[in-house]
Amino acid sequence: MPDYVDGYCERVAPGLWGEPLNSLSNLAFLIAAVLVWRLAAGDRTGRVLAGLIGLIFVASSVFHLLATRWAGAADSLAILVFVLVYAGLFPRVFFGWRLWWLGPPAFLALTVVTALLGGGLYLAPLIGLFAFAAVLAVKRDAAWTQFAVAGAVFALSLSLRTLDRDVCDYVPAGTHFLWHLLNGVVLYLVSRALLRP
Repeated sequence: MPDYVDGYCERVAPGLWGEPLNSLSNLAFLIAAVLVWRLAAGDRTGRVLAGLIGLIFVASSVFHLLATRWAGAADSLAILVFVLVYAGLFPRVFFGWRLWWLGPPAFLALTVVTALLGGGLYLAPLIGLFAFAAVLAVKRDAAWTQFAVAGAVFALSLSLRTLDRDVCDYVPAGTHFLWHLLNGVVLYLVSRALLRP
């Protein structure tokens, strides 16, 4: 089965339920999507964010159920789409920039640079969260605390994702499912921050 991916402690063989915790923990994304949809109360931006979080739920669930390369690519793409859309929405919502469309390519460039330097695909979003917190703190916008908290949660989440393969001998289920649970929190926090009252 050349397309089969065995990238996590929990998976030991092919099959739909080879990663029960990793699969079920994706429900955190579905819960976040529903909460953001309700919070949006008809707001188009909120509904877009909720839809993108829902897409992450579907893509990540399919990946951890099927464990194939194409599903893994779809999972990464769903996350990237959310991040790029958010990079465009942030300057528009918080600063009213008409050139908001420069955000996604700028963030994509940062992602490429950090990946080439060995930081992987998720270092750029981590930097982005703390950068958002910093610029809002300088602006004296109270929302900076939400991004600071989201950044701290994501830092913990990323650490647990990184540790997954290293703890297999001690924690057979691994720690990847905690990446899902915490990222559900992160996605909710950053979406709520964008839906300003």
